[in-house]
Amino acid sequence: MTKKQKKVFIRIIISIILMTLILLCPEKIDEYKILNRGLKFWLCLIPYFVIGYDILIKAFKGIIHGQPCDENFLMALATAGALALGEKTEGVAVMLFYQIGELFQSIAVGKSRKSISALMDIRPDYANLETENGKCEIVDPESVVPGSTIVVMPGEKIPLDGKIIEGTTTLDTSALTGESIPREVNGGDEVLSGCINLSGMIKVCTSKAAGESTASKILELVQNAGSRKSKSENFISKFAKIYTPAVCIAALALAIIPPAVNFIFFSQNENFFNALRSQYTLTWVYRALTFLVISCPCALVISIPLSFFAGIGAASSNGILVKGSSFIEALSKVKYLVFDKTGTMTKGVFEVTGVHHSTLENEKLLEYAALAESFSNHPISRSLAKAFGREIDKSRVKDVKEISGHGVMAFVDGKEVLIGNDKLMKRENIAFIDCHHEGTIVHIAIEKQYAGHIVISDVIKPDAKDAVKKLKENGILKTVMLTGDTESVAEKVAQEIQIDEVYSGLLPCDKVSKVEELLAEKKAGSLLAFVGDGINDAPVLTRSDVGISMGAIGSDAAIEASDVVLMDDSPLKIVKAIKIAKQCMRIVYENIGFALFIKALCLVLGAFGIGSMWFAIFADVGVMVLCVINAIGVFLWQKKIS
Repeated sequence: MTKKQKKVFIRIIISIILMTLILLCPEKIDEYKILNRGLKFWLCLIPYFVIGYDILIKAFKGIIHGQPCDENFLMALATAGALALGEKTEGVAVMLFYQIGELFQSIAVGKSRKSISALMDIRPDYANLETENGKCEIVDPESVVPGSTIVVMPGEKIPLDGKIIEGTTTLDTSALTGESIPREVNGGDEVLSGCINLSGMIKVCTSKAAGESTASKILELVQNAGSRKSKSENFISKFAKIYTPAVCIAALALAIIPPAVNFIFFSQNENFFNALRSQYTLTWVYRALTFLVISCPCALVISIPLSFFAGIGAASSNGILVKGSSFIEALSKVKYLVFDKTGTMTKGVFEVTGVHHSTLENEKLLEYAALAESFSNHPISRSLAKAFGREIDKSRVKDVKEISGHGVMAFVDGKEVLIGNDKLMKRENIAFIDCHHEGTIVHIAIEKQYAGHIVISDVIKPDAKDAVKKLKENGILKTVMLTGDTESVAEKVAQEIQIDEVYSGLLPCDKVSKVEELLAEKKAGSLLAFVGDGINDAPVLTRSDVGISMGAIGSDAAIEASDVVLMDDSPLKIVKAIKIAKQCMRIVYENIGFALFIKALCLVLGAFGIGSMWFAIFADVGVMVLCVINAIGVFLWQKKIS
């Protein structure tokens, strides 16, 4: 517990002890008065002020500032009235149980806040900047410019986004992605600020300033999340502003009208002041005070925002950043999911996916291809080097000649190697074999003899198919893929991961138009979400009902335009996000329905005198505690989802 929570807890214990002693002390022992009623009343004020002084102060401040109609005012008026009517035990008990409920709610908020506040530690306070003489200088990350070299030692957090230029290590990415398994990184790999270096020393060439780094962006998203209220939260805020004054007026009417009617029509020559002190009048005043306690909207005002806060916390602990509670509500209503292809459902990098018709061993053909392309920085060349998997000895390569639009000619170990597309083979009059696989086909000829071809293509993410399947199991009516790639490639990917519809050869403006068509076609009450990662996806992310971006490799523009950010680029995170959102909204609706039903029932019973202050305590504090327990359930439940 925090210091503030401990203080409240101590006040609760002191009040319980004092009240117990007062209640246990008998009023008479034989004929000797030990504790008369007047003294007992004044003694009861001690635990009352111990437990409720802060509520009384808040109520007084509310009156001064012209905003008296809140839960503090209701509690102060009802408990003070109960004490004035001689109901000492009930008056203290109402304040005591209210504070217990508030403490419980405070602890619940703290638990759901824990995963979010943990994010505040991901941004390091310093960076080890390598100077021109090779020494390290500890500086503020804000002062490091892009292109600088920083050194990250084992156990330190990476202060800025960049690329590893020296060293190999494993990174703890849990603060960003929610995944506990460390990730191995080597020279040339991109690293993100906020990750923890677990093993080896690495040198990183920074690519972004501190304010634009991943850690800063995440903190900015989290800090701004609370400013975007959902419709449910806005409803509760508006409801409380109207509801609280209304019940105050109703309670006043309950205290005045029945005694007034009784005095006018049924009292026979009774003095007005005597009528005010009559048992009948006091009974209705007591009912009005009970009515006030019952009517306190704490259950709604506290539990609904807490439910959304718990939902955002649950999502963040799974590596999903939701920019506001309004998008939790929107995610729960998503029935149509539209995906970008490259970088979203595929890895967005070229990899060798096949070696066909090779006259040599596959490994030997890859070796020739990697050597011949070793002087190029083209993505295809890098994919060949990666597939070869060993250090390339460039001294074995001579007389490299690039043939524009065709490929490369080079001498490897003294042998002429031609590597390129079918145009190169035709140009050199070399008979080649067509490939029917999708992707980029690299033909290879050695000493003018065809040696086979290598297929290079974008690889589908391993969890993409499973994600689409689980999305449909969780109520998604239609999945669509939009891509600028060729029809054959798009159809192959869509078929493999079982996407319902696919549209290919689209420009960014075409994607927006297609999404607008889908928005017009969707069922009423259903929302459409778009998932993308590139700069070209920013317009359609903004246009869709819910924009979801891939945070780890996504562009700044896409992340800025989106409403939800997935920190590890796994499509399965979309399933988790929707599950958490649905569970969160289910709890919100349960709390609203339960609280309103119990309040309405208890208000009617209280108005007719069926129920005492103890009954009111349950209607107020009891309902609030039950709703809060239900609200934090979304945070506990998310740990069980897969």
